[in-house]
Amino acid sequence: MQVSDLKRAGTPLSPRTVEALAETFRVLGDPTRVRILDALSSGELCVCDIASQVGISESAVSHQLRLLRGMRLIRPRRSGRLVYYTIDDHHILELLNQALTHVQEPRTADHDG
Repeated sequence: MQVSDLKRAGTPLSPRTVEALAETFRVLGDPTRVRILDALSSGELCVCDIASQVGISESAVSHQLRLLRGMRLIRPRRSGRLVYYTIDDHHILELLNQALTHVQEPRTADHDG
């Protein structure tokens, strides 16, 4: 599938769509956020569990979660004093899985500049 498969033939992406795509890739371009999404891919977690799995402070996790929430990639669920987070857009997991497949593919001589 190519980007052209995602839109109508002959119709260029709108500037707004291009910006939204670029912003999504910017958010996904951070290794810490990728690790957080990877942790959440197995189910909902609270901030303390995410911090433990990812290996960063709860404060750093909270900062990253705000960015991910702002992009509608995750959603919170309050249970008493704890807030649990889960993936809100499973298309993002598909995108990450496609990227993982890409980076794990063996490189061939044709791709080595």
